[in-house]
Amino acid sequence: MPTLEWIGKEKVINHHQEVPFRVLERQFSFDENGQTEADNGSGNKIIHGDNLEALKALLPEYEGRVKCIYIDPPYNTGNEGWVYNDSVSDPKIKKWLNQVVGKEGEDLSRHDKWLCMMYPRLKLLQKLLADDGAIFISIDDTEEANLRLVCDEIFGANCFVSNISWQRTYSTRNDSKGIVNEVEHIIAYSKSPGWNPNKLPRTEAMNSKYKNPDNDTTMWRTDNAFAPGATTHQGMVYAIQHPFTGEMLYPSNGRCWTFGQDQMLEIMRGWCGYELRDINDAKERSIVCGVSENDVRRDVKAIVLSQSLEESTAMAKAVYKRGQWPRFFFTKGGNGGIARKTYLENVGGKLPTNFWPYKETGHTDEAKKELLAIFGGKATFDTPKPSRLVEFILKIAGNKDALILDSFAGSGTTAHAVLNMNRQDGGNRKFILVEMEDYADSITAERVRRVIKGYGDTPGTGGGFSYYELGAPLFLEDGSLDEEVGAEKLREYVWYMETRRACQKQDGEDNKYLLGVNNGAAYYFYYEKDRETTLDHEFLASIRTKAEGYVIFADACVLSQDELNRLSIVFKKIPRDIARL
Repeated sequence: MPTLEWIGKEKVINHHQEVPFRVLERQFSFDENGQTEADNGSGNKIIHGDNLEALKALLPEYEGRVKCIYIDPPYNTGNEGWVYNDSVSDPKIKKWLNQVVGKEGEDLSRHDKWLCMMYPRLKLLQKLLADDGAIFISIDDTEEANLRLVCDEIFGANCFVSNISWQRTYSTRNDSKGIVNEVEHIIAYSKSPGWNPNKLPRTEAMNSKYKNPDNDTTMWRTDNAFAPGATTHQGMVYAIQHPFTGEMLYPSNGRCWTFGQDQMLEIMRGWCGYELRDINDAKERSIVCGVSENDVRRDVKAIVLSQSLEESTAMAKAVYKRGQWPRFFFTKGGNGGIARKTYLENVGGKLPTNFWPYKETGHTDEAKKELLAIFGGKATFDTPKPSRLVEFILKIAGNKDALILDSFAGSGTTAHAVLNMNRQDGGNRKFILVEMEDYADSITAERVRRVIKGYGDTPGTGGGFSYYELGAPLFLEDGSLDEEVGAEKLREYVWYMETRRACQKQDGEDNKYLLGVNNGAAYYFYYEKDRETTLDHEFLASIRTKAEGYVIFADACVLSQDELNRLSIVFKKIPRDIARL
């Protein structure tokens, strides 16, 4: 598989592992009742901070749990002056590049810088994505080709889903020169190969193709009676005798009947009497199968009339006149070829395509007007996406309980879409937004506040969220624990690193240091901020949970290795043996 090389790649390819793990510090919560210091338990998060560090901070609770990711990263157009700087010239990105890439970063092209910025973020997003999840990335022509190659490397080329063209505008400027850019790209990848989108609701135009000319029990349309694969499905290549003309009908060359012979025989008996008979038609069948006459199967019989043609025709005409024709029917009043009914009730919804017209997904002008309405006519953001676009993504890639992540949150469109859909269908979707710019509260969170409460003539969606800042790193530069982080955050981190599961509050009679039980082992984090802890017999006497084995973290241990082995205990020293994320 071809890979993309750029200046600085070797410095960032594993940089996500070196990013310090920071805790999330909740600042406030908000819902229909207003803003509170107490956690409202909504499960929705808006995080202010570098999205690389924020994504790392989300791993202990959310690795492998995010159903749908939508991001709208900088397009790297080189334009300046945006509220959300659409360029990697942003001072925060520059500072990060200098720290990670070093002096070499001074010579990077715009494309090199963009790739250095995106690569570690995409690595962490891939970790957060659920096995049945998918990521959708908005981008334009500037970096689309580079993004494809990077995503092939991170997600796997076999997890590529589609390069979607979103019709971003409903009209083009008359003074435009060259080829006008009417669409933007949305690159979609899945976590696992073979991912399939949800089907969309059917439209009236689609349903209008279904009729009921024979007064059947439900609507249907004419479909092909043949399927591909004649060479490999020779048992499904045979003659069917026409009850009106007596002609022997075969599938077209290279194709076979869509159903097996036993099923076809029963269907044809709905017209008149039929039976299986050897008619020595190996030559005709070999032509259809695309093989020599010597290589065609010899044991395949034809479906032929069991009565005279005159009697069979009379019976078939009576069925034609009566209506409710069998699944396979004869066209042109009975004198044409054979066709198959496809029933409306069996076809399900509409499969999404790789062209998303603005009539279904909104456009940039709609997005701007949406923001103006929310903020009372004030232009707060120059490059928003319409909420209908994100809703469309969530329809094909989510469900009513989906967890949705947007780590380039911008104006908060993703949260708006999630809250809208929950209000419409009673869903329980959750969102996580990350925004590094200072407007994370004044624009991103403020938009979500107004959507929840209602704005103008638009009723509120309800719901809520909690707002977070990135806290201190868990480990200091010398490798010791930051004592200011707090025991609960340490517990969550240690449990995650040992089990790759989110920490659960423990109830029962056991001591407060129990983290939980995983795969037969009980985990204890014996830590106190103000004193050294020791794994000794006194601590062992406090353990109440019965398990096959024990993993116990403490500052020191006075038990011998033989005693630890006898009691099935693995001792891990704080902080030396706490794994780094």
